[in-house]
Amino acid sequence: MHEVNVPQEVIDRTIERRGELHPLADFDPAAAALVVVDMQGFFIDRVPMAQNIVANINRLAAGVRAAGGSVIWVVMTVEEQDTRQWSHFYRKLLSPADTRAHLEHLQRDSTQWQVWHALDVQASDEIVEKRRFSAFIQGSSDLQARLQRKGIRTLLITGTVTNVCCESTARDAMMLDYESIMVADGCAALTDEAHLASLCNFQTIFGDVLTVDDLLAHLAAGPRAGQASG
Repeated sequence: MHEVNVPQEVIDRTIERRGELHPLADFDPAAAALVVVDMQGFFIDRVPMAQNIVANINRLAAGVRAAGGSVIWVVMTVEEQDTRQWSHFYRKLLSPADTRAHLEHLQRDSTQWQVWHALDVQASDEIVEKRRFSAFIQGSSDLQARLQRKGIRTLLITGTVTNVCCESTARDAMMLDYESIMVADGCAALTDEAHLASLCNFQTIFGDVLTVDDLLAHLAAGPRAGQASG
């Protein structure tokens, strides 16, 4: 797992802005969704730390289901049309070799497109395909429509890469008025430094950052009186 030592100045700045460190920690479990981003073979092969968060994601998924929440697996899908519609990324920001790798390995139902074999995907869960880093940006996926049908208000963001697709999805969720929580030990980046920088920036501006144990304790306790959905 990544070393996550949040600097005191980040803690102090967060409390100064919000009046408390974790304003989103008390949420209705039944109106929450665990969103697992890009935990596919393609990305896990490229982000070594990602294998180390599998057990934590499975623990949190079990806790969310037991508390009446939802578990959603978000997977990146790339087809030829995507290289045209997002042309500057695939033709200028990626090398030709990386673009070919995306097309080969992230097409639907390819071996490396699948959710990583050690992750506990249940029949009650949902799988959502996305086409951009953020699952919420226009045209990327139908995640928002699914969340609205379920009455979801709080998102617990896990997966890889912390500072790319996880943070992009978590930020856009906040700007669409979801309570957005990044899970400190449920996300993986290429380096400890990149992981920590992403979480610190998110904590001070966009949402909250909690651990799996923090969240499991809250899920087990259930909603406060008068907090339940509906």
